[in-house]
Amino acid sequence: IHSVDNEQPHGLSTIVSGFKGRVTRQINRMPQPEGISLWQRSFYDHVIRTDADLDRIREYIANNPARWMDDRFHT
Repeated sequence: IHSVDNEQPHGLSTIVSGFKGRVTRQINRMPQPEGISLWQRSFYDHVIRTDADLDRIREYIANNPARWMDDRFHT
């Protein structure tokens, strides 16, 4: 993705990082318990190339919350 006025192009990582930074600053202004992490360390991006790929991703998104208790990162 390119911005205007001869600025550097912004890739997905730059956009996600900027979003997370702005959200984190807003959340940090609110009272909250210390030691709570807001974000995962990284993210997974994937180019959706086929309808089957899109269907698989939609199914994952719809069913993933039900599997949270079994997730190895759930504490």
